Amino acid sequence: MSQNTPGHSRGLKKTHKATIAGVAALGAAALTLSLVPGNGSTETEPQALNTTQRVAWSYDASSPQAKALAASVTDQHTAIGLKAKLDAEAKAEAQAAAKAKAAKAKAAAKAKAAAKAKAEAAAKKRAAEAKAKAAAKKRAAQKTAASRSVTRTPVFANNLDGWIREALYIMDKHNIPGSYHGLHKNIMRESSGNPYAINNWDINARNGVPSKGLLQVIYPTFKAYHVPGTKFDQYDPVANIVAAANYAADRYGSIDNVNSAY
Repeated sequence: MSQNTPGHSRGLKKTHKATIAGVAALGAAALTLSLVPGNGSTETEPQALNTTQRVAWSYDASSPQAKALAASVTDQHTAIGLKAKLDAEAKAEAQAAAKAKAAKAKAAAKAKAAAKAKAEAAAKKRAAEAKAKAAAKKRAAQKTAASRSVTRTPVFANNLDGWIREALYIMDKHNIPGSYHGLHKNIMRESSGNPYAINNWDINARNGVPSKGLLQVIYPTFKAYHVPGTKFDQYDPVANIVAAANYAADRYGSIDNVNSAY
């Protein structure tokens, strides 16, 4: 018998047609022979009749051969239907797989685009932050430079001229009036420009508070009119000048108005 596989469906169809045709022909022959009377022939007729009857009996529907043929035909139809079903299922699975693949590709493209947009946004943010940071750093540097320029203390010579100029610089910051000429003339009269000059013979000396420094300031006056930012030392030339100028401004309006002992 033929195997019941989809690959043999075309051959089984031809066999089926040939078998059906053979059965039909044999059935017709059996029908014809069955009409011949059993006793109405010559001696040779029984032999022909017996042969025909044997052929008809061989293809009877209830015979094993006929049953096998019918089962084969049924199996072939079942195999053909199964193959069609499997083909349809395979086609549906292929379509579903293609659809899933397309959806996956679309999702991947969308995720890639989103990641690219996110990366570009992050890069833009970093660039903006770096720019802002650089601008802030530049402003801070400019501010520091301006502050240093404003607060930078000039360098003065360590002599009478330098001491007077430094004293005038500090007096200007504290709004203490006075001029170079006014300071210079009083210094020359009081100490001849000696920052360590001391008066040990006047009334202040007898009272235990001798006048000291370039402008001969006693300790109580120096203490009361000392200007912050200068040394607290009567013998320091700049501190002595500024304190004396501050006292003169309070009592006479300016050191420029002092022309004798004060």
